[in-house]
Amino acid sequence: MEYTHLGRSGLSVSRLCLGTMNFGPKTDEADAHAIMDSARDTGINFFDTANVYGWGERKGWTEQIIGRWFAKGGGRREDTVLATKLYGSMSERPNDTYLSALNIRRALDASLKRLQTDYIDLYQFHHVDRNTPWEEIWQAMEVAVAQGKIIYNGSSNFAGWHIARAQENASRRNFAGLVSEQSIYNLINRSVELEVLPAAQQYGLGILPWSPLQGGLLGGILAKEADGGGRRAEGRVRNLLEKHEEQIRQYEALAAELDILPGVLALAWLLHQPAVTAPLVGPRTQEQLDEALLALDVTLDARTLARLDGIFPGHSPAPEDYAW
Repeated sequence: MEYTHLGRSGLSVSRLCLGTMNFGPKTDEADAHAIMDSARDTGINFFDTANVYGWGERKGWTEQIIGRWFAKGGGRREDTVLATKLYGSMSERPNDTYLSALNIRRALDASLKRLQTDYIDLYQFHHVDRNTPWEEIWQAMEVAVAQGKIIYNGSSNFAGWHIARAQENASRRNFAGLVSEQSIYNLINRSVELEVLPAAQQYGLGILPWSPLQGGLLGGILAKEADGGGRRAEGRVRNLLEKHEEQIRQYEALAAELDILPGVLALAWLLHQPAVTAPLVGPRTQEQLDEALLALDVTLDARTLARLDGIFPGHSPAPEDYAW
C-alpha cells in the first residue's frame, strides 16, 4: 500500500479511502465487518463515513456498524484514520441540521457515541452552510479540537470560493482550517478542475474524489449490459449513459486494448491527478474492493493519459479555460 500526506497536514493516509455509504442499506453488518477487516489487512488505513449514512429512518446506522467493528478491538481503531461528516438533518428538530455551533456540538457527540470512539481524525462539513458565519463554525471547531474530540477538519461539496473564504477566516484566527475537500471527480465529471482543484492546491487541501466511477458508468456498464451481467441503468444514471454513450463506448474499447478493467482504469486515472490524495471506493462486496485495489498497480503513460483526455476532455483552471 502506498501512503501520502492528507493535504498539507502531517497525517499519512492510504492512496485509497474506504467509503462506507453502502454499509447497512446494501451490505449487511457481517459482510461490512469482513470488508473492513480485508481493507485493513491490505493497508487501507483511511475510512470515510457520515452521520446520515443509513438514510431515512436509519440515519446513523453506518456509524453504528463501524463502531461495533472498532469495539472488536485488536487495534482496529488505532489502525484507522477515521473520517465522518455532519450537515444533513438527523431529526425534525430545527437545530439538528447544518453547521451552527449548537449542531456541531450535538452532532459530534452523537457520532462519537455511535462510532464508539473518543475522537474523530477528520471531521468534515458535508456541504457548505451559507447561513452560518465562519466565525461561529471555526469557534465551535476550535473548542472541539481543544477538547480532543477532533484532530483535523475537511470540507465536502464546496466551491472554490467557499474554500478560500473558509481558509482566510481560519487564518485570521490562527487556526489550521481545512486540510481536505471531498468532491465529485471522475473522467466524466471534471468541473472541479475549473476552480475547486486550483483553490485546494493553493491552500494545501488534499482532494478526496467521491463517485470515481460516476455511478457505475465508468465500470464497464455497456459490456455488462450487453452480456446481461450487470444491472440495467435506470433514472439519472440512464440519462447520463444516453448522453455519454459514445464516449463510454470509446473508453471501454481503450480499457480492453490496455487489458485493464474499466473501473480500475478510472481509479488509476484519478491516482495520476496531482491534486488527488485518495479516491473514495465504496464497495458493496469483497470482490468490488479487490478490484479497486488493482488500480494501485497501474501506471498510465503520457500517451494513455492524453487519449483519455481526448475521450473525456477536461478543463484548464479558470479563467484561462474560457478567457484569453
